[in-house]
Amino acid sequence: MKERYKLPCNIAQTLNIVGDRWTLLVIHEILIGHSTFNEIKKNLEGISSNLLSDRLKHLEEVGLIESTVYSKHPPRYQYTLTESGQDLEDVFHAFVLWGSKHLETCYKKLVHTRCQHEVELLYYCPSCKQHVDKDELQAVPIEPESQANQA
Repeated sequence: MKERYKLPCNIAQTLNIVGDRWTLLVIHEILIGHSTFNEIKKNLEGISSNLLSDRLKHLEEVGLIESTVYSKHPPRYQYTLTESGQDLEDVFHAFVLWGSKHLETCYKKLVHTRCQHEVELLYYCPSCKQHVDKDELQAVPIEPESQANQA
């Protein structure tokens, strides 16, 4: 996939990885347990085999999925999410929450398994050990020397 956004922005750089058509849906299929090419294709009505193959190769290249051979003749692969890919589950939950609030036709809602009531998205500061209100959040630039220390 080509880099579309050359902006110094986490959102833009994330979209360079997962923003192509079908990519998030492919990741979601693997997340919910559809791990083979045929299972993914069957559940994503309208995606071509070539496009699905391209998306799977890209996701493996960027480290969001891993593949293992489960049949040698013909070669067939099973796909699993890496830790980085699994971390997108919160993003999918945020989409479900947004959709249940704003879509005219809603297909899912996110509920607490114990009481079956809808949940809300909350923020938590592990340093303070407190929940944080949205109005207390701020996205701040990372200093270049801090990025070098993270690598």
